[in-house]
Amino acid sequence: MSSEQAPAVEIPAATLSKYTKRVMLKTILARSDGGLTGQRVVIGGWVKSSREIRKQPVTPHPAAAPQVVSPKDVTCSEVLQSRIPLLRSIMKVFGGGEYRVREKLDVVIQKAPPPSVSILQVSDGSCVPSLQVLVDSALATPCQVMPTGTCVLIEGILQQPTVQGKHVVELQSEKILHLGLVDQSKYPLSKKRLPLESLRDCSHFRPRTTTVASVMRIHNALTWATHGFFQDQGFLHVQVPIITSTDSEGFSEKFLVTTLLSKGKKDDQISSTEDAGVSVEAIQASIKEKSKKVEELSRTDSNKEALFAAQQDLKKTNELVSHLETRQKAKSGVTVETRKLDFSKDFFARQTYLTVSGRLHLESQACALGNVYSFGPRFQAEKSESKKSLAETWMVDVEMSFSELEDAMDCANDFLKFICKRIVEGCMEDLQFVLKRIDKAVMERLQFTVSSSFERISYASAIEDLRQVAGKRFQSKIEFGVSLTEEQESYLVDEIYKKPVIIYNHPKGLEPFYVRLNDDGKTVATFNVVLPKVGTVIRGSQSEERFNVLRSRMNELGLQKQQHEWYLDLRRHGSAKTSGFSLMLEPLVLYATGLNDVKDVIPFPRSFRRANN
Repeated sequence: MSSEQAPAVEIPAATLSKYTKRVMLKTILARSDGGLTGQRVVIGGWVKSSREIRKQPVTPHPAAAPQVVSPKDVTCSEVLQSRIPLLRSIMKVFGGGEYRVREKLDVVIQKAPPPSVSILQVSDGSCVPSLQVLVDSALATPCQVMPTGTCVLIEGILQQPTVQGKHVVELQSEKILHLGLVDQSKYPLSKKRLPLESLRDCSHFRPRTTTVASVMRIHNALTWATHGFFQDQGFLHVQVPIITSTDSEGFSEKFLVTTLLSKGKKDDQISSTEDAGVSVEAIQASIKEKSKKVEELSRTDSNKEALFAAQQDLKKTNELVSHLETRQKAKSGVTVETRKLDFSKDFFARQTYLTVSGRLHLESQACALGNVYSFGPRFQAEKSESKKSLAETWMVDVEMSFSELEDAMDCANDFLKFICKRIVEGCMEDLQFVLKRIDKAVMERLQFTVSSSFERISYASAIEDLRQVAGKRFQSKIEFGVSLTEEQESYLVDEIYKKPVIIYNHPKGLEPFYVRLNDDGKTVATFNVVLPKVGTVIRGSQSEERFNVLRSRMNELGLQKQQHEWYLDLRRHGSAKTSGFSLMLEPLVLYATGLNDVKDVIPFPRSFRRANN
């Protein structure tokens, strides 16, 4: 039998990114066999590291004719004086001032720099590994392409590595399409192995590091897993307002939203009818900061527009202080602190805040659309420098109509298992990097969350369990009616139950006004999901659907009825049982990456005394 010739295997072409006309590096580096060699591609990215290799000089062939120097360029006397020291000395004596002595022929013929190849490790943020790129000095000098952070857009041919190592493919450059140069003396990432703490001061550059890039990809996967879970379960994604006139929690620290403190405002915007003030001391402190900024900008001429704007800002602030001091003297015995802002003249004609939670607004949507969720920023003006505290955090808010506390706990349980499974399945490359560089237990922790059953205990049971611990002294006293500390929660999940724990039915004094009062009159229908390492990541509750009970609770806490009239309307007209929860995304990213500070897992962290850009 005659054997048939095997058909040629067609190598698939590298996939272009549709809107940038380049190939993402992950499509090249995802193949461990180097199967894309020989293809012409365009890649773009930033140089992470580099080295230079000098080319070996080409030895001329013996038969090659010697290079002839034109007599027009070099005279016989110059040849003689460059080779015979005695004649050179004689020529210096007799040449006088008019004759220019050339000491050596290589002064006449300037030497070109020796040819070399720059070997770059280029990353575009699409994956953990970098692509090795070879750039001949004839295309671009090493000093242009080698500095860390240089942006390159290069066309070339993929080939087998010239030097065997960890790379299975490299790019031989043929064209430099774009070159974004770097000032190494000022570029913050030019130093190697910078600690995460120092990177917080240059959050606009830190995604270029391998660690932060991996964290951002895991962050992205958690976001899409969140949408995937709720969309699969028939929830509708709706938006809730960031600016609100409602105190959503009833006792949390809030950011006030106002335009009344804008520079150069008139006298009639300061009155004594509302409940917020501004002190001369605060503005004087601001003047010191603005003066420092003007001094810094004055030292350089790099940004004259910024200097002019800073000077105008300082001028207006000085005018404001002068104006307030004059009014303070005019009104004997009345200080600036006691004067109030007239919010009827504000932008919204009322007092408004940045939202702390979207649960109340989301409930109004659930009472019409069924099961809904929202994903967005939430704000708390808590003056804390804790590793788990942010002024601006991203939160998933969930609300379900015709549901009770048990339903919300079931949903939260399934949701956490789903997204942890998605991370394990979809971010293996980044998790392997985390496993190697940050936390060796991260994979085991995620897989255990997926496979384990969450322990459900009441708040009262948790207190009793902690009281029975022998040989352990907690920093805070364990007593009913006080919030569990991070230390106490960690002990419950790490030492007592050794698994995720759901703690439910907390004392009513610890929870917001809108949660449902239990039959004992002391606890409310709430729950917290506590995970190992990071503590509480989900807070949930069943809402109070009984109008009279809700109004009594608001009176008890002294809340302003006008702020919450719209919420009470939901009880007056077609009230339904609803329950839901809020998930804080940043602690969950800590859980999936092994990092310890939430400021390292959000692109632009906002925290107490820190908002750099």
